[in-house]
Amino acid sequence: MVILGPTAAGKTEIALRLAERLNGEIVSADSRLFYRGMNIGTAKPSPQDLRRVPHHLINVADPDETWSLAMFQEKARAAISEIHARGNLPLMVGGTGQYLRAVTEGWQAPAVEPDPRLRQILTDWGGQIGADALHARLAALDPHAAAQIDARNLRRTVRALEVILSSGRRFSQQRTRTPAPYRVLTLGLQRSRTELYARIDARIEAMIASGLVDEVRGLLAQGYSPDLPAFSAIGYREVIAYLQGRISQAQALLEMKRATRVFVRRQANWFKQDNADIQWFDASQDPTARMEAAIRGFLMGKTAEEGL
Repeated sequence: MVILGPTAAGKTEIALRLAERLNGEIVSADSRLFYRGMNIGTAKPSPQDLRRVPHHLINVADPDETWSLAMFQEKARAAISEIHARGNLPLMVGGTGQYLRAVTEGWQAPAVEPDPRLRQILTDWGGQIGADALHARLAALDPHAAAQIDARNLRRTVRALEVILSSGRRFSQQRTRTPAPYRVLTLGLQRSRTELYARIDARIEAMIASGLVDEVRGLLAQGYSPDLPAFSAIGYREVIAYLQGRISQAQALLEMKRATRVFVRRQANWFKQDNADIQWFDASQDPTARMEAAIRGFLMGKTAEEGL
């Protein structure tokens, strides 16, 4: 099963309820949740939530470790296989569209060997002109690849450019797919844009009140560089700018809200690509029972193939 939806739609609680009712285990497809110590700014499930049902791919790396899309695919597939072996139901939950599709559509990364020197040159260039500007350069060379990569994700933009410049071919032309060994039911949670924005604003204000600034300050005090890709996540980059004296705390709060709204619109564009395959539910009306019925109906009809 896949449960997706925009930031602040309410995926965490509904996924927990479904997992409890269906003997499920949650596989996180949210790239922000990989990192230990990054809890408040990522709206990571609480320790109590993590104890309610088994979770996978949460707190699996330190902020200075790199998790590629290929590594996520490998670990997610392994987790799904282990969950099936226990006779339980895997629920892959998240709002990171490329991570969800990489698993459910069997994406294969381009077979171009890394070029550390070129990668460093591109990374330095991105640091000089900014992640958005570097992403614009990628869009000029390969619009389809750029549409699949979050402009804030400098590491993935750099990798796409590295592949293009090393091979002379578009990155998007070199990504292949192999049939995934799953039957997939995809359930989406949605709310009105007005309601979603109000929830985003309330969540961000709660993050600040809960100690996000101290969380970021503590991570930097541990020696983690403020330039790490992990800290490009919304909330961390704005708080770092505040701690470095470049903006005020009030400005950081406003920028977090603005950036999250932009991100939600990007998520919506991602989901539109798969809209025909997604069963949407209104999260404001507690759709847990209806989603459970949809899942049970799907499982009753599944073939010998494993269902995700």
